[in-house]
Amino acid sequence: MRNILLKKIILSLNDKIPEDSIDDFVNTALENGITDFKVENRHFYEQISSIEYVNIYSCDSTLHPQFLILNNPTEESIENELETSVHSNHLVGICHELASKEDEQNIISLAKKFPDIAFIIAELGNKEWKILPFENLIAELLSVDILLFASVESVEDSKLMTKLLEVGVDGIIFHPLQVDEIPKLNFLTRVTPTFDLIQAELVSIKPISKADRVCVDTTSILRENEGMLVGSTAKGFALIRAEVSDSIFTSSRPFRVNAGDVSAYIIVPSFDEKGDLSVRTKYLSEIKGGDDVIVVNLQGRMRIVTVGRAKIETRPMLLLNFQFLHGNEKDEFNVILQNAESVNLLKPDGNPISVTKIRRGDRILSYLGPSATHFGTPIKEMIIEK
Repeated sequence: MRNILLKKIILSLNDKIPEDSIDDFVNTALENGITDFKVENRHFYEQISSIEYVNIYSCDSTLHPQFLILNNPTEESIENELETSVHSNHLVGICHELASKEDEQNIISLAKKFPDIAFIIAELGNKEWKILPFENLIAELLSVDILLFASVESVEDSKLMTKLLEVGVDGIIFHPLQVDEIPKLNFLTRVTPTFDLIQAELVSIKPISKADRVCVDTTSILRENEGMLVGSTAKGFALIRAEVSDSIFTSSRPFRVNAGDVSAYIIVPSFDEKGDLSVRTKYLSEIKGGDDVIVVNLQGRMRIVTVGRAKIETRPMLLLNFQFLHGNEKDEFNVILQNAESVNLLKPDGNPISVTKIRRGDRILSYLGPSATHFGTPIKEMIIEK
């Protein structure tokens, strides 16, 4: 798997932090990969400014920060500071309260009038309205090259702000009160696994008169080129396409993947104590409403969706045996899928191919698994599955 970086965290070293605790806050931040700090206290600035690779954001120009914040500025003050910054080494951003529709419109207006602003920090002034104002800003600022940061005071709000409209804000200004809050932000800076999908060729196909199959119905609308990774053993997984297409006999169910028989493995997310994301497997028989599962697109990019229900019914099935086409890799794997026109795999060119039409020699997208798992966790052990 490859990795993709997520959101920026700027830690606010505010005056609520006791001076004798500042080292603990800074060291914990650095240990967790946070190197951006918002500082207004000169004493705090002097303590961290000598640290290599640290970036400082501040409203105090006398601290000579790399990122100068203009707090609720006028258009004239923005113009003046942007002119000054051309001859200096700092970038200019603005901080604006977001308490009313007028505030929202002012932020959008400033962003579009001054595209050289590096970032905008929006501070919620109305605690009852968090979601809609930020959704409006995210939608409007997609057309300009300015980063949008949300000023937040809790880990829960951090999660909320980074998921709005599926895009989220570009980062957060976090105001910690306790040092143990900082590691909980790892979900923003951790990396998201991206699957290296490879081609596999159909070797054989065999009908199975009946078996119990599982439809995984999610709470999300899945896209044309998305599906779930499913395999009868942990050494190989086929990319099973979501039911996103209409036919003359049935309507699309874009929330669903008809995933396979109850004994099959499906790839799901897993999180360690620090909140870092990895993947593991579950049996399809174990999947239930409220679980999280992984959907993957043609490029191997993944996202996590929640299961609404798992629908198990007895149906005629097909056993599909594939061989990996990857260098000298000749391993085979198989998957058991319902014998129905609406069940599709994804070909390397992105086109779907129904299990009722697939033939020997046809190629699909697949994932080479860890070969051995123990209760879903990959292990280095000699386990034979066939």
